[in-house]
Amino acid sequence: MGKIILTGDRPTGKLHLGHYVGSLRRRVELQNAGDYDKMFVFMADVQALTDNADNPEKIRQNIIEVALDYLSAGLDPEKCTLFIQSQITELAELTTYLMNLVSVSRVQRNPTVKTEVKMRGFEGESIPLGFFCYPVSQAADITLFKATTVPAGEDQEPMLEVTRELVRRFNQIYAPVLVEPNIMLPENATARRLPGTDGKEKMSKSLGNCIYLSDDADTVWQKVRSMYTDPTHVNLNDPGHVEGNAVFTYLDAFSKDEDFQKFLPEYQNLDELKDHYRRGGLGDMKCKKLLNQILNEMLEPIRQRRHEFEQDIPEIYNILRKGTEKARETAAQTMDEVRQAMQINYFDDEELIRSQAERFRAK
Repeated sequence: MGKIILTGDRPTGKLHLGHYVGSLRRRVELQNAGDYDKMFVFMADVQALTDNADNPEKIRQNIIEVALDYLSAGLDPEKCTLFIQSQITELAELTTYLMNLVSVSRVQRNPTVKTEVKMRGFEGESIPLGFFCYPVSQAADITLFKATTVPAGEDQEPMLEVTRELVRRFNQIYAPVLVEPNIMLPENATARRLPGTDGKEKMSKSLGNCIYLSDDADTVWQKVRSMYTDPTHVNLNDPGHVEGNAVFTYLDAFSKDEDFQKFLPEYQNLDELKDHYRRGGLGDMKCKKLLNQILNEMLEPIRQRRHEFEQDIPEIYNILRKGTEKARETAAQTMDEVRQAMQINYFDDEELIRSQAERFRAK
């Protein structure tokens, strides 16, 4: 069995820096390294509809935004398969079968589901069933393509554990068809859960605390300039705290030693900057200006590529159509194996037909 990557995003808006450091940057590196036999990257529109069912146009419009972000960040349709979740009907079928193998209480205990429910303001019985079953839907995504590796942030680990449990249960009851996946966390520990610009929770479109990959330079600076720092660092000479300080969290995630040589040569690296901030005598604005320069240098090539892709939108849809067709071939093959393992491939089971014919002839 080959090494297979599967990963994706909900198309509820443009992608932001949290997506980029959480998995997107790593996806591009893995794609280019060529160490994996297959790589599937998809837009999870079905899962996005679980809490946007009354506004499907939002998802429809954002499919193209996410596709543009994927391509401009460096994903190459010649090296990975880009597809749209809802166009793979086998996913719905496998989700239904997997739902029978997990209890309601197990899904309720999932901390990722609890966090997402809280963020969206669902209370008690108001949770849409589709949203509640999100972990099972995600398990179907992963197992349908027999993914061995899922690049994701650490907040997705509880979801992956549900997937592994479902794989073990399916294989035990029926046959060893599905594959247990492993999570691939960002190498930079700070990037595993990037906070929003307000320093609260994680970066999230719904919380309005994002820096998007497509933001222009002026917008990035406006957002960086208003970022949460250390509320006790009132005066320049006050000792400051870097822990819980969003500016330093972002510098941990994005800065390199060479950035200091280029933008702030009075410091050799981030550790020296942190030491100065802790001692006092270093203003927040100086740190924000450094972060702004680092982010805009990183984002400028992405913005330029996005502008180029935007000039031929029909071709973007053509890329997605071809990728979806390719993904459907893999999905159909896995579902054939699943139906055979579950013994519900009635019309293809010649032995079943023969034995039933003999049984009724014997009456």
